[in-house]
Amino acid sequence: MKGKLILEDGTVFHGKLLNNIKATGEVVFNTGMTGYQESLTDPSYCRQILTLTYPMVGNYGIADLFMQSRKSFVNGFIIGELCEVGSNWHYETSLADFLTKQGVPCLYDVDTRAVTRKIRSAGTMKGIIVSEDAAQTEIDELFAVPIKKDVVMEVTTPETYTMEAESNDAPHVVAMDFGVKQNILKSLHDLGCKLTVVPAHTTAEEVLALSPDGIFLSNGPGDPADVPEIVEEIKKLIGKKPIFGICLGHQLLARSFGAKTYKLKFGHRGCNQPVKNLLTGRVQISSQNHGYAVDEESLKDLPLEVTHINVNDGTVEGMRHKDLPIFSVQYHPEASPGPDDNMYLFDQFWTMLKGE
Repeated sequence: MKGKLILEDGTVFHGKLLNNIKATGEVVFNTGMTGYQESLTDPSYCRQILTLTYPMVGNYGIADLFMQSRKSFVNGFIIGELCEVGSNWHYETSLADFLTKQGVPCLYDVDTRAVTRKIRSAGTMKGIIVSEDAAQTEIDELFAVPIKKDVVMEVTTPETYTMEAESNDAPHVVAMDFGVKQNILKSLHDLGCKLTVVPAHTTAEEVLALSPDGIFLSNGPGDPADVPEIVEEIKKLIGKKPIFGICLGHQLLARSFGAKTYKLKFGHRGCNQPVKNLLTGRVQISSQNHGYAVDEESLKDLPLEVTHINVNDGTVEGMRHKDLPIFSVQYHPEASPGPDDNMYLFDQFWTMLKGE
């Protein structure tokens, strides 16, 4: 079936609908050459229509091993060529079957590079996926539907759970789940940590009652300004235990100190983002997925210092407290883009947990 992507400024991109499901969401793009399953199941894409710039998608299929959350939270998927036959020793099902079972609208045979160039020049914007012959009334109704803002509560774990460690004296980390990727939890667990993963609405008192050696603030979707209640709880945790934040956790941590965040024109999404470590002068390749950033100017009078910047646009990619064992990064060290460029950040957290 023929279909189309319509942006809110009226721009139209034509393609074919895999399944006759309509979609509304913020249109964003990812520049990675691999990792489509990880992106589809990354909760940080919740309520967004994800466009992939790589021309052929689905060539290695889908496997449960690579799921990053319990389901796909994207509102729509825009790709070029949809590969129907996957080749991979982990292969379990095709991308097309996965999208259909997950109920994800997919428009393929699209000039995704044209979509990307549009978003890069005009900025991220609302879009809809409809059939080619959709009536104008249907289009108007879809554009009238507001994009949901309380996305963190949609993706967080519904209940607390524990990942036990092999060692009885393993450091205990409470991970606040704002939309955490499973690879992050696996990286912390493989390090040797015992993990207690708690819902995003967990209070500081409840976190501390678990007697953690450290606290992890996870990645997640949406605008950090939309969850002030979480920021208030993080404030109460400062100075109590070592804290490590990634992506949304990084932004929420900055706001808990009084810093500001702002929306980027088109965000950073892909596994090829160069980040400079200001403490060592080294540049590492990072995987990123965020549409907001910490305002560097707002950090100047705070007890925080910038530790990493994005080489492409100079935005803040990492920070640390000048005195307390607290640090965070805007990117995903667990995603192996380097492939191991950024795993030292987990080692850094481990050292804090051990009090070394």
